[in-house]
Amino acid sequence: MRGIGSVRRAAALAAAAALLAVAPGNAHAASPKFSGTTAIGTHNAYDKAKYSYFAQALDSGASLLELDVYVDTISHRWRVSHSNPWGNDNNCEDADTPGELYSKNRNQDLGGCLDNIAAWNQLHPDHPPIIFKVEMKVGFANNAGLGPDEFDTLVSQKLGSSVYKPSDLLGGTYTSLDAAAKADAWPARDALKGKFLFELIPGTVEQSNPFDHYWTDEEYGDHLRDLYTAGNITRAQAFPAVLGAENGDPRTSRYDASIRPWFVFFDGDAATYVNNGYATSFYSTSHYILIMTAADKVSPAISSTDPTDAEVAARLALLAGDHASVITSDWSAKSASVLSSATARS
Repeated sequence: MRGIGSVRRAAALAAAAALLAVAPGNAHAASPKFSGTTAIGTHNAYDKAKYSYFAQALDSGASLLELDVYVDTISHRWRVSHSNPWGNDNNCEDADTPGELYSKNRNQDLGGCLDNIAAWNQLHPDHPPIIFKVEMKVGFANNAGLGPDEFDTLVSQKLGSSVYKPSDLLGGTYTSLDAAAKADAWPARDALKGKFLFELIPGTVEQSNPFDHYWTDEEYGDHLRDLYTAGNITRAQAFPAVLGAENGDPRTSRYDASIRPWFVFFDGDAATYVNNGYATSFYSTSHYILIMTAADKVSPAISSTDPTDAEVAARLALLAGDHASVITSDWSAKSASVLSSATARS
């Protein structure tokens, strides 16, 4: 299926008009579940061309911000960069207190980015939940001490209780993330004020490496399973995502049955889902978190950098109807009143 019909487009525009009439943050009498909303995220938010400082990306109101991370096995650091595995090239500052934000040297490692997040959180303790989408460009390097355990330790040390973790979704009641999601054990969106969630996806370099057949998603899925079995699931800080749009449940063909229940985040190209008419109700009926990327490319395409406010609202309403939890693009030029928009997920 190519494009959208006139009836569907009219419905999306009507929903968009209603969305624009709501105050920023879209407050409701009763806060919906985190799984019941659709919000907006920013691709590669660490890029200095998008925001001079990462704190400004946090200020943007976006519900998802992306970080690209390389493991540097020589310096034993987690590098943040788009294409340089041996150095940092980003807008994260050498700042770990609120007063240092917006003024310090940039190009910090992942720990520095997390310091910025912690400092910003002190200034905005009631912010809406923010997902950090971490693309592990070359994957983990567990044999070099840069594996899932070390990632968890770093995030926990820097951000502590401000992270909403897999064990929080389990709540001491459910035996897998899948079971918890299907029971819609997600808290209300308002109950996640001041919280961060981490989504992990395999990276482009990792995926093109013919010698690497154990990618980030599978490795962290194994990590979650093993932590739960050992009674240590509280150590896990992130949710691994199934990467790539498919028609149906992509976990079935990709993962061993023992880790399939540990995936409740899915991440794929919006146009592939929508323009091809893929059935996506599976995600919302199971209360899974579905990230739809490159939202601007869905037919009819809109600007990837600075569409009108009405176009963003229409796209948000359209993809909420296609069961997205978060839609992303390079819309960093838009105001916080636009990027903080959230609407009901169908």
